[in-house]
Amino acid sequence: MININVLAIGTIKESYLKAGIAEYKKRLQPYAKIEIVEISEEAIKSDPSEADIAKILEIEGKRIIEKLRHKSQVIALDIHGEMASSEDFALMLLNLTLYQTSNIDFVIGGSWGLSEYVKSKCDKLLSFSKMTFPHQLMRLIFFEQLYRALMINNQHTYHK
Repeated sequence: MININVLAIGTIKESYLKAGIAEYKKRLQPYAKIEIVEISEEAIKSDPSEADIAKILEIEGKRIIEKLRHKSQVIALDIHGEMASSEDFALMLLNLTLYQTSNIDFVIGGSWGLSEYVKSKCDKLLSFSKMTFPHQLMRLIFFEQLYRALMINNQHTYHK
């Protein structure tokens, strides 16, 4: 069974997002062991400077690095990462679990993304779109795509 940790900056407050994430997490139970690790989001003033943003990314980055599991494949969701279709994502997961490890840590940054240091510690940067999404919504999109990928890999009809 695949063991997935989702390391995400911030907590989900909106009930509709919580419900969607919980539904996909429940659907994933037969195929994967999923753990969500919420990492506290650093407070920021309303009009931050580049230096303020860099400091926040550094602080949040240290919190992320502390939570990464030893010997896990680390994949960060990043707008500048490699674009992948649902089928590509499914194949990537399949290849990882067959040939490398069944332990995967996915990292979802906060409002300002991820520090370059965190990105440098990742085995892969993955982009679901060139569009910008709120990080809370991205968590729901990620869980849907994870479910879709595992349905593709298990030859279920959900993908169609």
